[in-house]
Amino acid sequence: MNSIGEECTELKKKYDDCFNSWFSERFLKGDHDDSVCAGIFKIYQECVKKAMKQQNIDFKEIDKDVLGTESEFKVPPSEAHS
Repeated sequence: MNSIGEECTELKKKYDDCFNSWFSERFLKGDHDDSVCAGIFKIYQECVKKAMKQQNIDFKEIDKDVLGTESEFKVPPSEAHS
């Protein structure tokens, strides 16, 4: 699967590879220190944030807690008017 921004897809692949390696070679063997992929994750995260900003995606909506609140069962505004 590609990243939200085309320019971030290669970074996503690198992070996915790192995560999958860490998960299978370390986590499943009891080593829960996930710092091995932290550097590439930070770079990838910054790329995604930049792509979201370019596409006018509001960060506040991404971080908003919905599950377990009254908003969980509301129809999103873009679909309510369809």
